[in-house]
Amino acid sequence: MITENEVWVIALVGMGLVALGFIYVISQVGKSSDEERAKRAYKTSNVLRRWLFLILLVIFAGVSYASLWHFPLPPQQAPLAAKQIVNVIGHQWSWEFSTNQVEAGVLVEFRVTSADVNHGFAIYAPDGRIVVQTQAMPGYTNKILYTFDRPGTYMVRCLEYCGLAHHVMEAPINVVAIRGPST
Repeated sequence: MITENEVWVIALVGMGLVALGFIYVISQVGKSSDEERAKRAYKTSNVLRRWLFLILLVIFAGVSYASLWHFPLPPQQAPLAAKQIVNVIGHQWSWEFSTNQVEAGVLVEFRVTSADVNHGFAIYAPDGRIVVQTQAMPGYTNKILYTFDRPGTYMVRCLEYCGLAHHVMEAPINVVAIRGPST
């Protein structure tokens, strides 16, 4: 994954190339122009512009691929291999779960939809940080996969303003330790 320092270096290189282009143009301002020299300058500037565009296009494609190849959303139309499935329906102003208890360390598939308006489905860890999120939209089911790493009470909150009681739209998910085989 690209870190902030790598992005900073890429941005500086891009700004440097643009600055070099400006310096070249400024250096040509005071010179006398004959027709042959003007044609060469025009041709040179076109070649430089094409190369700069190509370089920026390659950098954009590389950064896009590097940052999106591991995008966390699973294929929405294919069956998923999760051992636990939780169906979630967002209502104004509550969440409805097929179950609100899952096991830690086991992959969970959340199938998220809405009965009325758009909602932002976000799961918050016990320490208050968002661990996973997606949209809850009427007429469409978003699938999202997540493995809870530790037991506890996680909170589901709406991240998209959905009406007057939006601020109370939350519900707990209880994550329990994995139950061993019974003997």
